[in-house]
Amino acid sequence: MAYECFNLEIEGGVAHIRFSRPDKANSMIPAFWRELPEVVNDISDNAKARVIVLSAEGKHFTAGMDISVFMQGGLDAPAENREAAAEAFRHHVKILQGTFSALENARQPVLAAIQGGAIGGGVDLVTACDCRYASADAFFCVQETAIGMTADVGTFPRLAKVIPEGWARQISYTAERLPAAKAKEIGLVNEVYESHEALLAGVMEIARQIAAHSPLAVAGSKRMINYARDHSTADALDYIALWNSAMLRADDIKESYMAKMEKRAVAYDDLRPLKKSL
Repeated sequence: MAYECFNLEIEGGVAHIRFSRPDKANSMIPAFWRELPEVVNDISDNAKARVIVLSAEGKHFTAGMDISVFMQGGLDAPAENREAAAEAFRHHVKILQGTFSALENARQPVLAAIQGGAIGGGVDLVTACDCRYASADAFFCVQETAIGMTADVGTFPRLAKVIPEGWARQISYTAERLPAAKAKEIGLVNEVYESHEALLAGVMEIARQIAAHSPLAVAGSKRMINYARDHSTADALDYIALWNSAMLRADDIKESYMAKMEKRAVAYDDLRPLKKSL
């Protein structure tokens, strides 16, 4: 299927979603918000890959939300209908939030390869990913503050859980650019690569390592990490015990040992597609 804002390639268990509007700095036009959850949910629900990589063509990862998205949400509604417009705008924002929540809710890990700017909505997006990697020229900016608004599509619920709260507050209040080296120092990105080419090569190698492991074990690990982040240790331990009592797959464990003994690649079953209806 052809997308307006993305190119999609799936090979070797890795789904590579590449933002494809470099002439517009990969700004998030209305089609972006429809297409991204569509492609991510399709990969996740139908088990089309074992890991998802997000990258971008051009100088910048993304310039963030396009102004046309605000206008579609009723931001320019007449003053005499302000309350009704505000209620409708809230629902509009909830839909936008769901676009990035699709990344967090995907059964597969999502890796972001970031070059140039991840601005405004770009920070919302990358904080919803499992892991972030950057080229040396990358920078991050909570741009919303500088244009007179509070970021509302996912930055605040997630950013302070990824980096120290003080840094989350500083870059949000100041709208300053956080360079790649500092982003790595405070834990926003896992690794910084010298060039765009080295970045993509490095991230794809990590993706292939993930794809070589049991999809069920990897999906369980993602689910457990997300759950543990949002719950107490006691609740998380109980949930992990419940998960493994139901979904620990003996065949995968046996296969891993047999493959080592026979000195061959491990062959795991993929996740099953989800049933949409009875």
